[in-house]
Amino acid sequence: MRILILGGTGEAAELARAISRDPDLDATLSLAGRTAAPQPQALPVRIGGVGGAEGLAAHLRAARIDRLIDATHPFAARISANAATAAEAARVPLLAIRRPAWTREFGDTWTEVGSVAEAAEALGEAPRTVFVTVGRNEVAAFAAAPQHRYLVRTIEPVDGALAVPHLVEIRARGPYDAAAEEGLMARHGVDVLVSKNAGGAATAGKIAAARRLGLPVVMVRRPEKPAVESVTDAAGALRWLGIRASG
Repeated sequence: MRILILGGTGEAAELARAISRDPDLDATLSLAGRTAAPQPQALPVRIGGVGGAEGLAAHLRAARIDRLIDATHPFAARISANAATAAEAARVPLLAIRRPAWTREFGDTWTEVGSVAEAAEALGEAPRTVFVTVGRNEVAAFAAAPQHRYLVRTIEPVDGALAVPHLVEIRARGPYDAAAEEGLMARHGVDVLVSKNAGGAATAGKIAAARRLGLPVVMVRRPEKPAVESVTDAAGALRWLGIRASG
């Protein structure tokens, strides 16, 4: 069975590790290339785009792919749309791994918005210390609100993407512990957290920390994705492939 996994998430890495143990499977993990130094993976990796939906469909046919798995980030809407279109065109079965979104718990104070630009606007006029955790590619939106003090955490350096007077950069890769997140926010005097609703345990610590500290959260809602067959985790994908999970 030839499998192509569109990855970039913890679920994709977990699935790759499980598949790598089966010698009867020929699988490749495809990454978009947004991170300069991606973590080592258990499967062969291809990096970069393939030319949108049409290019992906051509690749599926040329590589004789039997199964396509979309294990991309919850906010990778364009890639997911291309995957659905390409799979239909190439007549390749498609499965999406879609982890559940975070939901409000007792003590949470969320302002939900539809985009990062709306998140910047939701911060208001009065200067605040803002912890931004939306990824490097979208931090520029906060230049529209330069009165705030920004604490920005990214995997890649910001490199001038956010031109504001008050900026502290942190470069780190999750998972993040809730207690450590609480300490970080307290040390920097954070007034509000900005986050995408990525879901999952790896970055949920910041949400728990904000709750404990009584801090408001500006939460960016997930984009709409195609209605395709989906599961919530790597174990579900293994069942779909007909593979027994092993330790």
